[in-house]
Amino acid sequence: MDKVTVIAHLKSLLDERMQVAWNAMEAAQESANDQGKSSMGDKYETSRSMGQLDRNMHARQYEQARQERLILEKIGESDAPARSATARSSVGSLLETTAGWFFIAVSLGAVKIENETVLAVSSSSPVGASLLGKEPGTFFEFMKKQHRVVALH
Repeated sequence: MDKVTVIAHLKSLLDERMQVAWNAMEAAQESANDQGKSSMGDKYETSRSMGQLDRNMHARQYEQARQERLILEKIGESDAPARSATARSSVGSLLETTAGWFFIAVSLGAVKIENETVLAVSSSSPVGASLLGKEPGTFFEFMKKQHRVVALH
């Protein structure tokens, strides 16, 4: 498992999310625009309002995925931590632990990559925060159990 592969896979997932949200946003906007004025004026306004709410929801989803994609862009794919006893985890670190693989950057949850499951977590999440600044050999708590950082990649 390497960081470049993980980042590429997560970018691909976010690109898909962005495309789905964009398409749904466009469809909702078209639907709102296509509502013809009927003899029941309130029905027209309600349908148009619902379409606009849908569009706004999809726009927020698109923007969230875009912001997460930008975070991944900022992480230097080739900036692997130095393999020394003083290397510490930070945003963009791929950690091999006794609890499995963790990638600290964006919160995408469990992602299957090369027959391995990687937990993509935000640095502001409880587990992400507990992993920040860890060195190989140090311990952290996950799911109410103590686990050890095996290596940083």
